[in-house]
Amino acid sequence: MGSQASKPAVDASNEKALLERLRRFQVTDDDFVNVASTSSDDEKRDIRLVREPEGLPVQQTQSWQSRFLADPKNKLALTALSTADPRTVLTSTATKLADPQIFNTRIPFEGGPITNQRSSGRCWLFASTNVFRVALMRRYALDSFELSQSYLFFWDKLEKSNYFLEQIIDTAAAGEDLDGRLVQALLGDIVSDGGQWDMVYNLVQKYGLVPQALYPDSWNAMNSGVLNSIVKTKLREYALILRKLVQSSPSTTAETLTATKEKMMREILSILTLALGPPPNPRDEFTWTYLDKSSKPHTLRTTPQAFARDIYSSDLRITSSVIDSMVSLVHDPRHEPLTLLTVDRLGNIVGGRGVTYVNVSMPTLKSACVAMIKAGLPVFFGSDVGKFSNSAAGVMDLDLIDYELGFNVSLLGMDKASRLRTGESAMTHAMVLTAVHIDEETGESVRWRVQNSWGESAGDKGWFVMSDAWMDEFVYQAVVDPRFLSKDVRGIIGTEPTVLPLWDPMGSLA
Repeated sequence: MGSQASKPAVDASNEKALLERLRRFQVTDDDFVNVASTSSDDEKRDIRLVREPEGLPVQQTQSWQSRFLADPKNKLALTALSTADPRTVLTSTATKLADPQIFNTRIPFEGGPITNQRSSGRCWLFASTNVFRVALMRRYALDSFELSQSYLFFWDKLEKSNYFLEQIIDTAAAGEDLDGRLVQALLGDIVSDGGQWDMVYNLVQKYGLVPQALYPDSWNAMNSGVLNSIVKTKLREYALILRKLVQSSPSTTAETLTATKEKMMREILSILTLALGPPPNPRDEFTWTYLDKSSKPHTLRTTPQAFARDIYSSDLRITSSVIDSMVSLVHDPRHEPLTLLTVDRLGNIVGGRGVTYVNVSMPTLKSACVAMIKAGLPVFFGSDVGKFSNSAAGVMDLDLIDYELGFNVSLLGMDKASRLRTGESAMTHAMVLTAVHIDEETGESVRWRVQNSWGESAGDKGWFVMSDAWMDEFVYQAVVDPRFLSKDVRGIIGTEPTVLPLWDPMGSLA
């Protein structure tokens, strides 16, 4: 609008070039347009000089639709697909039968029960505590056991709030514009329920762990939407106050900022305490009374921090030092293999470990997962769980939903890197691998057993199966013990990382 033209004017020479190009249009029987490529270098630099934006003529769309519905097969598809969920209509029974819960390589003890994150985004806390509990259940001879996901959830929400406010202060001091992409990214995804392995490490290192019996889920832990809305609203309000203090008041001192932020954090702590309940103090001793699998009672007195340091059994060690050394592998084909990746300003605890990934090929990632399972260790992994999956059947397979049969289009036209670049895919959910079926002739993995956290009503009593081809396309991360990695992969740890922006898909929180 205003006095400026919305697009460059087209001079006479360009008009002549446009007319010449239009004369060369050839419409084929299937309505595709072929154009002889004779454009000059100047034309190639800006297609807008030779092309005007085109609307959709109503007559043309009606013609397309009439031709489409003239085919009886399309009328049949219309009847089927317009009256039910297309994913259900197009689900392949043959594919479900081809993915049985049968595996020839599995960890000896998977742990239980199947957990349920309910209406919350805490999958990463469920997946990680499901990994940790295996050794504890062996050590204390338990048939059923859960660590408190809510305990970590409480401290994560509090720490993320503090982390966010510190990022706001830092970006304000650096002169970052409120409407700029970085600050808007910070404001857009405040204190998400999601997280990453390095964030779990930070929480366990600082706050420890407690049995779920001592701090069970509250309603707001199971249904986190309202709590998140309250906390996000306050944090955005606080962000504007802190930015104004930093940028508009030259006399503002560090003490003033600290005091202001402290008052804000006290309010956030109050909100979390009222919504989730006061959690155990990480330094205070708790008393846990439990029955072993022989129904014999026992009592354990320890602190959350000491309890977290003691995650091991006689035949399975997942100690705090092991958790510390675990390596987060990713397959991000946008970047070269054997590179270290990190995400700018992504974290949960100020002064804690940042989020880093070792980028590897998919065969390397899968090989490490197989080695973990053969050693009896469960594997935390991150994927885009909503793609080509059926939660009722508990199947993840590229052939599960035949979109091409129903819509005559393929939804696998992009490769993995293209999906990441266009926002089509990212890590959305964390789960645990406990078994793999390996082809006896080729030695290649065929399918994987997945422990989910959606309760027993999903999948096969809570268990899912993932095809190897689905893993190639939609699994992005696996956390493994470094002893199952080659020297080349281990050598990447500690090198200078490639820093990805906060809004990068690898910054998505499972």
